[in-house]
Amino acid sequence: MLITLCTATLSNSQQIQPSSSGYAPGNGISIYYEVYGEGQPIVLLHGAFYTIEMNWGELIPELSKTHKVIAIEMQGHGHSPYSDRKMDIATLAGDVEKVMDYLKIDRADVAGYSMGGSVAYQFAVQSPNRLRKLVIISSTYKSEGWLPVVNGAFEDFKPEDFDNTPLKTGYDAAAPDKSKWTKFVAQMMVFVKEQFNVGDSNIAKITAPVLIIAGDNDGTDKIELMKTYQLLGGGVTADLQPMPRSLLAVVPSQGHVSIMMQTKTILSYLNDFLK
Repeated sequence: MLITLCTATLSNSQQIQPSSSGYAPGNGISIYYEVYGEGQPIVLLHGAFYTIEMNWGELIPELSKTHKVIAIEMQGHGHSPYSDRKMDIATLAGDVEKVMDYLKIDRADVAGYSMGGSVAYQFAVQSPNRLRKLVIISSTYKSEGWLPVVNGAFEDFKPEDFDNTPLKTGYDAAAPDKSKWTKFVAQMMVFVKEQFNVGDSNIAKITAPVLIIAGDNDGTDKIELMKTYQLLGGGVTADLQPMPRSLLAVVPSQGHVSIMMQTKTILSYLNDFLK
């Protein structure tokens, strides 16, 4: 099911060119980045197996009209070379800070989708002084934030199951060494199966405003999602007390893949929240 749905992730964007691109030193590896536009910086973190183009291709042309967009491809994804380095969200969040250091970005808004959202939550906790505002799209800061069917979705997958899929096509279009595909998928299978939890108490300490966007049927546990929003100061009776700084948007009739295809809806939320 996941592989079939990923066909829809391939972007039909305006194919604008970055003003700059290259590799920044991460924690022992090289991290590919692209920069678009000028203005308040926003860092974009993609989902598992995706590239910048697959995840953000529809949003970058519009976001870059008002922001300096820094899009990153995490370890082994897209143009970033494969590495045997163990993957975990703390290390990946550290890579984000390294890219910001390299580009001389002191503070930025950070937006993450799916796996990128989990990394963004971790970044907010371990690098709070580098964060201005946080945007989380169809993601969670702990394994229990997904429905059980999502956590078990990869149990029976093998690396070869991802051959002849749009994910492989996207990888081949960007990877510096296409022969690493099987190793990359095997590494990702280990990564996605590992339990993680940034910590309720750590989430409650996030002082930056947070915008959470979710599809109503995107695989996130909505009870846990509401608990997350409450940790961030939401879930109040705004008629009797001030509106919280953080926001929650649940988009109807959307799944985990389709939510990223709602370009106008996401842009509307982002523009109102970030300005």
